[in-house]
Order: sequence, then structure tokens, then C-alpha cells
Amino acid sequence: MATFEHPSALLLLFLLPALFVLRKAGLFRRVSFALTLSDWGGATFAWGGMSRRFFSRLADGLCGAGFVLVVVALANPVVHHQERVYTSKGTDILFVLDVSPSMAARDIAGMTRLEAAKVGIRTMVEANRGAAFGVVAMASEAAAVVPPTSDHALFLQRLDALAPGGLGEGSAIGVGLSAAVYHLLASSAPKKCIVLITDGENNAGTVHPETAAQLAARQGITLYAFGIGTRGSVPISYVDPETGRVRAGYYESEFDSAPLETVAQIAGGQYFGVEHTATLAERLAAISQVEGVAQSFYVRTADEPLGRQFLLAGMVALLVAWAVKRLFLGEVL
Repeated sequence: MATFEHPSALLLLFLLPALFVLRKAGLFRRVSFALTLSDWGGATFAWGGMSRRFFSRLADGLCGAGFVLVVVALANPVVHHQERVYTSKGTDILFVLDVSPSMAARDIAGMTRLEAAKVGIRTMVEANRGAAFGVVAMASEAAAVVPPTSDHALFLQRLDALAPGGLGEGSAIGVGLSAAVYHLLASSAPKKCIVLITDGENNAGTVHPETAAQLAARQGITLYAFGIGTRGSVPISYVDPETGRVRAGYYESEFDSAPLETVAQIAGGQYFGVEHTATLAERLAAISQVEGVAQSFYVRTADEPLGRQFLLAGMVALLVAWAVKRLFLGEVL
């Protein structure tokens, strides 16, 4: 819903029809002088260019639009929208996201595996406003990009910044899961879970994935694993973060899903194979339902003033009108 803080300012809009009426009555007309240019006995010059007529009307329209926008800005429109403010903690969900070069393989609905994973995660976050989300990036090393936070805008910003190849080659799944468990230990959330999204097997790091899964189980943390990507020869292309060069070719995609199934079962979760974005979104939605908890909240009204935006738009319209009149029509204002 939108309202105006100073609605009386809108009365200034009546100046436009008033000016039109006064001009029709013969007042406030532009001062003009008739000037006839012609050869002796030749045709009289007349201004009738279609382009000039168009720019003249365009300038007049921009002037009118600019005036209206400035008047609306003076009235200070405000948009009111309601939002939930949660007073109790929800579920903490920490993603362990594979960012190894193989996640640049383009075999999920025309997207890379990493892009498809981001789309699925974003859908889950936008549907669960009360939960806290975090992400651990994992390749040959693992790093917490953002710990579980209810600031979803920050989470999505950090998620979007992830690129393949930034943490080396390989998949240190055990290290990534251990880092996730570590960041969830101090959480007071009623439910905590880890969502692992990878396209390979554990082939780096010093921690075995089953050891990390057992640690999660002892702490009451549920683990879900997603094996993303198709099998066979798939195209791959990404920018090497160290050299800045594009590395492209074909990647032979083959991995054994059994280890991922095992770690998920150890920590009380499930394993899902993903070859389509719809499948990923559906499975993540199912996880959010299973891991969701009832939260208390209240609804508050947030105000978003738009006066500054309208004023800026009006000034731009008036500036463009001045430029058209001065530069294209040659009028002296």
C-alpha cells in the first residue's frame, strides 16, 4: 500500500491544465516574430520537418513529465509493506558446496553445476525466512564463506561470489564437513543440519568423510548429501583464478555415489542424485519441511519513502528536455 506524507503538494498538478486554459485564452503565449524568407518570386520557406516536430513534442512531453514527477516527489510517496520479525530461532542450515573446477561442467539445464546449485540454494533460502543459512566452500581446501546467519541478503551475496577453482583442485569432503560441524557446535538453534552438494568423491584432505559424519551425528546434526551432475563426457569452461586464463575442454564425469550415501546415513540424513534443477529444488524443499521448526514472530509495517527517486527521475526528465530544446531545436531558454 502506498500513501503520501504531504498530499496537499499534489494540488500543484492543477497548474498544468490551468496553464493550458490560459494559453488557449491568449495569455502566457510564447513571444514570436513572423519572419518570411523567400527568393524574388520564389517559394516561401516554411518549417515543416517531421523530425523537428517530433523533437519539439518530445521536449514538451518531457517537461510535463518532469513537472509531474517533481510534484509527486514533493508529496513524498511512501510504500508500506508488512514483514515478519522472528522472536525465536529457527533451523541452522549450513551448506558445504563443492567449488572444484569440475563444478564448472555445463550439464544441468544449460547451466554449470555450480550455477545450478546456487539456483537451488537461493530458492530454498527465499522460501524459509525464519531459518539461518551459512556456506562452507570446499575443494582441495575448505573455508567458511559465511557462518549461519539470518541476514539472507548477505548470505546470497557471498554465495553468488563463489567461483570454481578458487580453492584448488580435488574434493576434500571430510575437511568441508568437519568445518561445517565446527561452525554449528556453538549454535543454540533447535535443529541443525548440513547440506553437502558435490560432484565427486573424497580425494583430498586429511579427514575421512565418515569420521566427519560420525562427529555430526554425535552432535545431533543431520547430514544430507547431493551428488550433482550427469555421467559421461561433458563440456567444461572456467577462468583459472591464479592465471586469469580460460580453461576449457571436456570432463569425464564418473563418480561412485556409495560413499556419499554412507555419510548421509551415518548422520541420519539421505543422499540424492541430481541431474535437473527441478530435482534439486524439490529435494531442498523437502529438507526444509523435515528440518523446519515452529517459530514465534510478530508482524511489523516497514515504510519505504520514494520521494528521492521521484525527484531524481523528474530532474533527469527536465534535463533531457532542456538538452533537446537547446541542442536539437536550437531554442534559447
